[in-house]
Amino acid sequence: MGFMGDRSTLLETGRFVRAETEPGTGAGDSAPVVNTQTPLTDAEFLDKHSAEEVFAETDAASDAELEASHRVAADQGDPGAMSVLGALLLRRGDLSGAEPYLRGATAAGDRAAANNLGVLLHQRGYPEEAAGWWRVAAVAGSAPAAHALGRYFRERGDEPAAEYWMRQAAESGHALGAYGLADLLEHRGDKGVERWFRAAAEQGHREAAYRLARHLRKGDPAEAEQWYRQAAARGHRRAALHLGALLEARGELKEAGRWYLTSAKQGEARAACALGFLLRDAGDEDSAAAWWHRAAQDGDGNAANALGALHAARGETQTAERWYRAAMDAGDQNGAYNLALLCVAQERTAQAEQWYRRAAYAGHREAANALAIMLLQVGDAAGAEPWFSKAAEAGSVDAAFNLGILYASRDDDRTALKWYERAASAGHTDAALQVGIALVRDGEERAAERHLRCAAGGGSAEAAFRLAALLESLAPPPEPVALGEPVGGAPRTESEEWYERAAELGHRRAQVRVGMLAAARGDLAVAARWYREAAEAGSRNGAFNLGLLLAREGSEPEAALWWTRAAVAGHGRAALRLGLLAARHGDLAEGQKWCVRAMELGPAEVSERAARLREALAEELSA
Repeated sequence: MGFMGDRSTLLETGRFVRAETEPGTGAGDSAPVVNTQTPLTDAEFLDKHSAEEVFAETDAASDAELEASHRVAADQGDPGAMSVLGALLLRRGDLSGAEPYLRGATAAGDRAAANNLGVLLHQRGYPEEAAGWWRVAAVAGSAPAAHALGRYFRERGDEPAAEYWMRQAAESGHALGAYGLADLLEHRGDKGVERWFRAAAEQGHREAAYRLARHLRKGDPAEAEQWYRQAAARGHRRAALHLGALLEARGELKEAGRWYLTSAKQGEARAACALGFLLRDAGDEDSAAAWWHRAAQDGDGNAANALGALHAARGETQTAERWYRAAMDAGDQNGAYNLALLCVAQERTAQAEQWYRRAAYAGHREAANALAIMLLQVGDAAGAEPWFSKAAEAGSVDAAFNLGILYASRDDDRTALKWYERAASAGHTDAALQVGIALVRDGEERAAERHLRCAAGGGSAEAAFRLAALLESLAPPPEPVALGEPVGGAPRTESEEWYERAAELGHRRAQVRVGMLAAARGDLAVAARWYREAAEAGSRNGAFNLGLLLAREGSEPEAALWWTRAAVAGHGRAALRLGLLAARHGDLAEGQKWCVRAMELGPAEVSERAARLREALAEELSA
């Protein structure tokens, strides 16, 4: 039984890495929606962007007119005019000009001015004073101020206070407040995450739409897709990436490619990598390489591995090695694993072991399995075992199976069975076969049948043969054929179907058994065909039975040829048949030779008959 995994090929990690937590999904990565017609700015947004960017949608000429129309009233002490003028100057970046107007309006009780004064002070580097004015505005009912205050407390680690003010903003219908609250609740593992992401998303918050989709993707994939679409349509590159992946999984490759392209053009390296795979599968390797190159240069290790594999397939090993190293530099240990495979192909065993070790120490389970196999090949079973164990515990099905082989070689059948069962439960065909064999040996036929069916269904010819034999042994004896009823008229049994499945897969013993069943039905042509297939593949029983059929049909010379092949391969009955044939033709010395061979091969009944025939031939020779 061979060890599994020693002929591994390039390990692909998939179209893109589906990390549970992705960079840039925190509260600070929001894409807030700002109403440019209100003087209430958003503290979080202004902390990252200039006031001019926030209000960029406002026409410059209308701003000038608005400013002129309010300046006179503001200078005369009108609180409303001071508030509006202060907001206009703030969004233009004129902090010094805005501050006296905002302070004047705030002193008169204008809550919008209090919020905007907090924004101004925050930009100037006075967060505590800013928080004081946000509190004033929030208490007066300003949702943007409540959100800004919540952000202030969260940045300082005061999550209860942050939740209180974020909730005030969210319950007032503020999109950023709802998003910030959802992000905080998700961070703490509390309930209500989906509700508040949905509230923000329904107001057009694209990051909230993306995060909501990620929450829904397992429970309600159809709705998740809708939110991915909304976020992607608003320019969210990761949403476009995930939408492409959903569509690709459904086989809608053309639309998937469009979304991957959209995301890749926005700078998403994983989308460029996924697009490369789509193009490769479509036969356009040059375009695939171009996108992989772009993604690899942006630090995507998976794309670097794909480039390495592409160049390795073309025989450009130095270029392949360079890209595999680039994958390692990007933190993708598949690069080290693939480097090891490259070294194995070049028979650079020492270097291959070095790279397998590097990947294995980094937690690469297939590298650990391959390293263990390499150690076994040089006789270091003690060194191989812990690597098999590490790979198996990390989820490598091949490693679990290999541990079963290792313990079986030490005659530790109980431990071997434990590992076989573990691999079989993960769908490993050969492991299921071994479990089935062990259960048959222990007399647990029904449990054995279940495992043999799994292995046979997985394409194992040996499992199909053993399942057929088991079903045949468990079947009740056939009813006697009624008088006048043709022999072989009964429908085929399930065991016969499995024998045929195994025979078609090239199993020699199954081929012989199918031939015997056909012969019992009187279908000698089918029997001869299966006997011949088995015999030509090296089956001595097939050769012997084919000889019997040929001899019955009068083709004795050809029958002798097949009996000779069977006898040379160790078939005692074939040797006895050759002895009888030689005796009938008067070749007594040849007959004696085959009798001696039959006596050596057995079984006991054949040995006894061969001995009697040999004595008779000896008497004839001495007469």
